[in-house]
Amino acid sequence: VAGRQVRNGSTVRQDFHSQYGTGLLVSSTVFCTAVWAYVITSTGITWNLSPVGRVMPKPWRVKEEEE
Repeated sequence: VAGRQVRNGSTVRQDFHSQYGTGLLVSSTVFCTAVWAYVITSTGITWNLSPVGRVMPKPWRVKEEEE
């Protein structure tokens, strides 16, 4: 394919992705997972994931009868 051969002055080798693609993807995934694990476990953020058991219903108000 002639379109892929035109690099527009790029200095990246043609086999860069085949050589480093998998390693870059795996290391990026590990880094991202480690950062989120730190954020979730060590920063003390209160996430408030579910209101079940914390939300109390308001008591019923009996409609006062008009005389």
